[in-house]
Amino acid sequence: MGNSTRISGRALIIPALLIGGLLCAALVGVVFMAARGTPHLNPLEAIVLRLRLTFRSSELNRPLGAEAGVVCFTVPRGADATTIAQQLAVQGFALDADLFRTYVRYFNIDARLQAGTFSLQRTLTLPQLAQKLTDASADTIIFRVLEGWRLEEIAAAIDRTSGLPFTGAEFMDLVGMGAGSQPGVVGSFAAQVGVPVGRSLEGFLFPDTYTLPSCGTLNEFVARMLANFEARVTPQMRAAAESGGLSLYQAVTLASIVQREAIFDDERPRIAGVYLNRLFNGTRDLPNPNIPMTLDADPTIQYALGNSRDPQTWWARLTPADYRGVQSPYNTYLNTGLPPTPICSPGLASIMAAIYPERTNFAYFRACPNSGGRHIFSLSLAEHARACD
Repeated sequence: MGNSTRISGRALIIPALLIGGLLCAALVGVVFMAARGTPHLNPLEAIVLRLRLTFRSSELNRPLGAEAGVVCFTVPRGADATTIAQQLAVQGFALDADLFRTYVRYFNIDARLQAGTFSLQRTLTLPQLAQKLTDASADTIIFRVLEGWRLEEIAAAIDRTSGLPFTGAEFMDLVGMGAGSQPGVVGSFAAQVGVPVGRSLEGFLFPDTYTLPSCGTLNEFVARMLANFEARVTPQMRAAAESGGLSLYQAVTLASIVQREAIFDDERPRIAGVYLNRLFNGTRDLPNPNIPMTLDADPTIQYALGNSRDPQTWWARLTPADYRGVQSPYNTYLNTGLPPTPICSPGLASIMAAIYPERTNFAYFRACPNSGGRHIFSLSLAEHARACD
């Protein structure tokens, strides 16, 4: 009886050892599989996260929304996986925050999540969505507004740019004539900077390179341009313009003329000073006969002509007859003072020049044929006539 019992015990031990060995081997395999490709995790954490994902694998392959559609989703700087998951849930994605956090942690995606604005299809799965959030540049469009462009040129560039969700015509409807009556940011900005009733935002859409989300709106884009202007043109600069006898609107109008006249930044303050000499001479009871009483600015006539002379450009070459022949409030050879509005989007250097001009007695300037775009400044008309001799 005793011998048979011992034999039975040995018979049970051997299978138990085999099973234990297999379990150990399986455990080692699990550890190996969990740790492979996860050097950022300790083995125990890797096992736990792997098991969680295995048990919920069916959820990983399920679309996070039942209906097609795109959500414009912004990840703020410093947002962690939990915060992002919570915000996605608010946007209508059927997303479990714990599962999202587990997935991005296990695959080290949480370290690569980026701040930015993303265009997200509602039918993405969790893995697809997680990968999407690692590359904000994939859903952005680079849009450049050049210094010296008028509104119509910005609108044309909008139509040339693939992927923008709005058109040049819609842009003109928002910021063109009567912008002050628009609701929201556009209307309040127009009132703040003194845009006359019925006028456009010409001059105030700050030229720069903008990174735009492909799912963004026109209002958001324009708001960014206006915010850029407000950030660049400081309260100190606005106060300086007032001290110099110009409102902000007048300063931007003068800056837009300087923008179209000057090629080199170092000449901009001197050109602005010449125009101010003419502007203020036109308001004196006893004007200086050596200084014009009108601005005599070619770009303002070009603005009046628009693309009517040459459909390929908004800045047509002028003829001598244009100086007296173009009947428009923008013809500063015929009308005293500044033109009714800015004529383009001036850059910061031109705005600074208008606000902080170079104070001289120069009354004229001209670019000679071989000057490379640089100007010669003169004190009198006679000197001006000989400038290129």
